[in-house]
Amino acid sequence: MPRRSFWAWGNADREPTPADYAAMAARIRRRYGTTRPAPTPPTDADLNLRPPRLRPHPLVAEFCVADDHDRAAHTYGRSFRDRIRAFRCEFPNPPDLIAYPRTEAEVATALDWCANSNIVAIPYGGGSTVVAGVEPPPAADAVVTIDLTRLNRVLEIDAVSRAARIQAGALGPDLESQLRPHGFTLRHFPQSFEFSSLGGWIATRSGGHYATNHTHIDDFVESVRMLTPGGVWESRRLPGSGAGPSPDRLAIGSEGILGIITEAWLRIQARPRYRASAGVVFAGGMPAAAEGARLIAQARQWPANLRMLDPAEAEDFAGLDGQQALLIIGFESAELPQDDNIRQAVAIARDAGGAIAEDAIVIADAGSVSSAGSVSSAGSGSGPVSGADAGRQGAVGSWRNSFINAPYERNATIGFGIVAETLETAITWERWPALDTQVRAALDDALRETCGGGRVSCRFTHVYPDGPAPYYTFEALGPVGGELEAHAAIKQAASDAVMAAGGTITHHHAVGRTHRPWYDAQRPDPFAAALRAAKQAVDPNGILNPGVLIDP
Repeated sequence: MPRRSFWAWGNADREPTPADYAAMAARIRRRYGTTRPAPTPPTDADLNLRPPRLRPHPLVAEFCVADDHDRAAHTYGRSFRDRIRAFRCEFPNPPDLIAYPRTEAEVATALDWCANSNIVAIPYGGGSTVVAGVEPPPAADAVVTIDLTRLNRVLEIDAVSRAARIQAGALGPDLESQLRPHGFTLRHFPQSFEFSSLGGWIATRSGGHYATNHTHIDDFVESVRMLTPGGVWESRRLPGSGAGPSPDRLAIGSEGILGIITEAWLRIQARPRYRASAGVVFAGGMPAAAEGARLIAQARQWPANLRMLDPAEAEDFAGLDGQQALLIIGFESAELPQDDNIRQAVAIARDAGGAIAEDAIVIADAGSVSSAGSVSSAGSGSGPVSGADAGRQGAVGSWRNSFINAPYERNATIGFGIVAETLETAITWERWPALDTQVRAALDDALRETCGGGRVSCRFTHVYPDGPAPYYTFEALGPVGGELEAHAAIKQAASDAVMAAGGTITHHHAVGRTHRPWYDAQRPDPFAAALRAAKQAVDPNGILNPGVLIDP
């Protein structure tokens, strides 16, 4: 497998180049009016990890490694805080061993060894967590990270019921490449798609491609198989069941504290043939665009894409003028043309004050060629577009490209003193305006106090009939060497504001260790007690990912 970078997003061969750093320095000059020298990125020669505190048992030695690069790469996820510490080569508490089981039997052997020897075991998928979900707890005497990425096969496809049995270690591209020859797709595309796994999606309740209706991995799970120290946890494969609390629902979102997910049956679908998309701009800014999103969601057309970008996001990622908000609307289907759906949704958005961006709706049929171009309320124009190109042109296409490349572009900010991160939540519609006001105020104040000011933007990643999922991005130029302190103060202020306004501390980034203080306040106390009891039942020694969701 390609060698992953131990500090940057992606593989080592995608780490920033001198040209990337020069471009970032130029961007900093334009935006902040100052010049800063390019940093020197770390290499393997800079790593100096403590020696492993244990040796692998003979039964697991064949698939365990203990080299510094692998241990460093498995210490953190890829949040801002993670990347800063890794860039500085600060690894005070790395895992002692990395196990790469190749079969479920080897997963069971590794887990049994850890459970019987009181060794902390951390399940690991793609390592894309931004909430310290895979970071070893400092109090542990020994830690083994169990990397599932060798379990990466689609084992079985049921074409009649449209479901597939897939191993948990399959990363997004591997999963899709195995379904594609059969004409199927899962269509679950989180931004971390390239470096996140099926098991990780299930364990963290990942949010994916669909902005409405099928928003989380929950909606695709038919059954889950999970290994625990207390035995195998596997639900019966069914389209639905009313037989008591669902074992799947307890596994989904369990974040590795109850067991190691090894495989699951997932609902799949035929690959989309018909697509339609449009970008609608709102001179009235974010309030008008948010109203358009609400009306479309409540019309229950269930567009695959319904993302609102405030003026700052629309300027940064879609090339607009910084005064208008953008509503991106997209439909797709394997069976039915989407012409009527897109025109009806655009009509709703127009009624809310929107206008077609670049006067274009794109309608495509992957089986042949349909039409695209200038569109009035009466019908479509005549410029041909292939199905693959639908939604990849104009403002919508600019946003799509920026969305895909954003994790790589953020690599080049590390070392310049830029403090930048995202946070996401969900709130009901009637409370959304107040939440936005409170979160922006908290971010503005914290950015001013820590960095002398900064930039805040917002988009909707998902939209429900009863409320949106706002996703905030903040950026400021702080002191080189003081990034972590500034980030901690900003994150604290924003998270406090989210909770005070009635939002959730996380919509799709999971809890991990980062969100624990606010999650503890959000969940009911009796539920916390029930979760502790469940962990005690399946993991009596508390060796699985201690400190995540609940205390050991």
